[in-house]
Amino acid sequence: MQTVSHLTAIGLSALLLACAWPASAQRRTVPRRTTTVSPWDVEAREYLGTPESEAAVNAGLAYLTSHQQADGHWSSGGYPSDTGITGLALLAYLAAGHQPNRGRYGLAMSEAVDWLAKCVQRGGQYTPPGFINAGQGSGQPMYGHGFATLALCEVFGMTHRKDLKPKIEAAVRLIEDSQTDDTSQQRAYGGWRYQPAKGDADISVTVVQVLALRAAKNAGIRVSQATIDRAIIYMRKCSNYATDGGFNYQVGQQLSGPARTGAGILSLMMAGLKDSPECQGGIRYLETHRLGSGNEWPYREHYFYTLYYITQAMYQVGGDHWKQWYPMVRDRLLRERNSDGSWSAGSEAGAEYATAMAILVLQVPAGLLPIYQK
Repeated sequence: MQTVSHLTAIGLSALLLACAWPASAQRRTVPRRTTTVSPWDVEAREYLGTPESEAAVNAGLAYLTSHQQADGHWSSGGYPSDTGITGLALLAYLAAGHQPNRGRYGLAMSEAVDWLAKCVQRGGQYTPPGFINAGQGSGQPMYGHGFATLALCEVFGMTHRKDLKPKIEAAVRLIEDSQTDDTSQQRAYGGWRYQPAKGDADISVTVVQVLALRAAKNAGIRVSQATIDRAIIYMRKCSNYATDGGFNYQVGQQLSGPARTGAGILSLMMAGLKDSPECQGGIRYLETHRLGSGNEWPYREHYFYTLYYITQAMYQVGGDHWKQWYPMVRDRLLRERNSDGSWSAGSEAGAEYATAMAILVLQVPAGLLPIYQK
């Protein structure tokens, strides 16, 4: 699903091994003391949402609900049955604080969960066990698998539905088994590509698997530490920190871009590597290649995907980076939404996909998804 996209082995110390996902990213049993300035329990200095942005989220969710297919999935653009798009739509509800089987959107969410769970393959000649794929009408398979796994992990962590656990475990095993782990393949080592097979890699597919693995670990699913370590190695190798600071689509390209740079920063921040030269180089790149006059095209190339990763990355970085980025992207999305509550302008994958992504961007500072928490 290209539309949704788009060192050398540095030994990782025992410290990184122990904190590949920082403890602060886990589900908290005791909330921190906060000053509440919105319906969401977040710190005042980080929540920059407005009544207008919250209303836009609600309208977007209503749009998604009215466009859900009878069997629980979403069709968007040229993708009539892509598991990744349905996973993203489900995540949009979760990010806004809704739960399956509860409240206004409970039924829609439960039907989406059931559809994704049914797409987990038992295995066959062309479908390895654990592969989340709906067959014909899907985009690039590992994109769909990664976002679907991420969504199911977030639901499982919230609901503890027993029937989901073995399916999620199988999906996680597929991610682990399809990672390129042959050290002789230095350009792909530690990464993933479009198909559930070893041998090639790009940063766009890899970051989706990183997010899925993090969500799985947060939800109590066993995740191979070696898989995480190799993934971080790959992300670091995509960095151009010695030149412009940005990240490449694939190792060795020397062609930085904002979407992949946001993805790189986010992955390294989640691994506790904020002070690494690769992460700091990525932050520098986004500072010098800001969205706006003179830099519109690189952001528009894969617009919603780009906003999705940069917003998550800037939230993790925090401080002035976050305070400058979020109000700008928030107001931009408010200007660009349609009268029916959807987003579509600039989307290569249809309005349902764009609407889900816009909601996820707007909801980052609410911190209701574990993957958004610091």
